[in-house]
Amino acid sequence: MVPPTSPAQSAASAAPTDRSVLQSFSPEVLAQALAEQLAISPNDWHRLSANRTVRAREQAAAALVYLLKDRPEEALPRLTQAVGWLDKTLKAPPCPTHGERRSLQ
Repeated sequence: MVPPTSPAQSAASAAPTDRSVLQSFSPEVLAQALAEQLAISPNDWHRLSANRTVRAREQAAAALVYLLKDRPEEALPRLTQAVGWLDKTLKAPPCPTHGERRSLQ
């Protein structure tokens, strides 16, 4: 059997009650793995870009990474965005390529 290559893969393959696997990673590594799992992939962007829960999770996870790296100035705008998605004060901007007419030249 080939060992997992990343903390996210290690954690995903561990039994839910096997905390020893998770404890072998630093909080920063775990937060980064979570942020990577929750990030919207380019293939899913159009489908999920306006999903408030998905966007709030993505921003909150990114904020946690910055907090654990002792960079509160980077965490705060992401936490603000997460709250904005949840309280509906934020709205997804239109896709920059929607409605764009392409020249045939």
